Amino acid sequence: MNKSLQIAIAQVNPTVGALQANTERALTIMKQMEATGTDFLVFPEMFIPGYPAQDLLLEQHFIMENHRMVDKLAAASGEMLTLIGAIHYDGTDTYNGVAVLQHGKLLQWVHKSLLPTYDVFDEWRYFKPGRDNAPVAITFRNGETLRLGIHICEDLWDENIDYKICDILGDSGVDLFVNLSASPFVTNKYIERSRLIVNKIKKYHKPYIYVNLVGGQDQLVFDGMSMVGDENANWIHICPQFKESVCAVTLPSSSTTSPTVNLPDISKEEQIFRGLVLGVHDYFLKTGHHQAVLGLSGGIDSAVTAAIAVAALGAENVLGIAMPSKYSSEHSVTDAEVLASNLGMRYLNVPIAAIFDGFQDTYTEILGNPIEGLPEENLQARIRGNILMSFSNKDGSLLLTTGNKTEIALGYCTLYGDMSGGLAVISDIGKRMVYRLAHYFNKISGAEIIPENTITKEPSAELRENQVDPFDYHVVGPLVDAIIEEHSDVSTLIADGWDEELVKDLLHKVRLNEYKRQQMPPGIRVSAKAFGIGRRMPIVNHYRQEK
Repeated sequence: MNKSLQIAIAQVNPTVGALQANTERALTIMKQMEATGTDFLVFPEMFIPGYPAQDLLLEQHFIMENHRMVDKLAAASGEMLTLIGAIHYDGTDTYNGVAVLQHGKLLQWVHKSLLPTYDVFDEWRYFKPGRDNAPVAITFRNGETLRLGIHICEDLWDENIDYKICDILGDSGVDLFVNLSASPFVTNKYIERSRLIVNKIKKYHKPYIYVNLVGGQDQLVFDGMSMVGDENANWIHICPQFKESVCAVTLPSSSTTSPTVNLPDISKEEQIFRGLVLGVHDYFLKTGHHQAVLGLSGGIDSAVTAAIAVAALGAENVLGIAMPSKYSSEHSVTDAEVLASNLGMRYLNVPIAAIFDGFQDTYTEILGNPIEGLPEENLQARIRGNILMSFSNKDGSLLLTTGNKTEIALGYCTLYGDMSGGLAVISDIGKRMVYRLAHYFNKISGAEIIPENTITKEPSAELRENQVDPFDYHVVGPLVDAIIEEHSDVSTLIADGWDEELVKDLLHKVRLNEYKRQQMPPGIRVSAKAFGIGRRMPIVNHYRQEK
């Protein structure tokens, strides 16, 4: 590069299916950046339709409306080059594409080549892979012509794939790599992305622009963290995590340097907490909900869920309901009330003893005896679920469930009880991380917002006398993570020192409770393997692992 290039990175938050609104947002940014003399504006992958659009991509009218939006943006383009992600249908095949816009025209399309089909991705269902990878020559308003190596998201993640897009582009002689991404958040994924980018830069000694989506979409959260590296693999700009930004960046010429920045070191607790806050905020915003309701038990799970909800929606929009039974301890009610007061959220106390007694009277009249044991415990959970759903129906609020990943994995949850709701906020957070988030929240709040007693007391559902949770979470927590997130088998776990009987028992519980998880509300994904769209296990499953 003989001249510096003025770049604008549009790390922005589209909504799936909002073709017109997404396009209007893009037009506004294009006009603003054109007026400032920007040379080059880059949007994320699939910005016009939103990502992932899933089976909307099978609707021909949706694809054609997407094309009309591309034409609208093309007509509005000027001297500034704009790259934007959109669907491209060439009359025969459908591609995940990048529209190259300049001088009032759609100059060409660039197609994604590596289509992921693992975990939450299913792009082969919708798209044909591009095999026409070649640099795109562009003359910028500063008069310089550059050959751009434009590629899309997964095209960067080619270390274990023979068809290497960046190598094809780099060997063809590019001056600048540009990647448009919609890369969902997983803890510390930004570190892995940066490593891949640095490797490409060091191999070809060319600058690299990486632009990622930001925002929540159903179960996914996109974290942004767009990056620009110079030809020496120095970071000259890194956009914030979990925050919209249109960043102006000067990419220096080959003969000059710019100030560099360091890749931030962000704790897992901060990443997860902020990711869940953004996921809750956008789920409410994009579904048209404004108010949340949740049960407050005085326990750690509901406390952390409430803290996330208040951070996402504002205290005035969150209602916590304590529902004590005859088995509830006095400190649980007190802890729930103190938490609500500390957070400034709305709070109600709705005892369930009389309702429970009414059920038992009916069972006694019909059966001759009240129900006992597990049915009695689940009845209390379902009474609470019905109360919460009634409040949800009453004012259109959305019910948040409070179950954590460890409990959900092992089936320690009640269908139509504590699993009732519209969004499972911490369903991808193991019990140990829930405690870490509680400490983190109190630390950033500068006060003991979540009561110390909530954090230190022994966890209990309080559905019978002297009940405590039947697990040592310090033991089963990492084992569940190994089973779900690392796909560890029996022999590996035993070789790692786990008790064989415990391993087989937990595997049995995980398999047995698949039917519950397939009826739970959508949860927000923050780990490499979350329950939901990324984990597809059969309910009827007779496979048993042996050593």
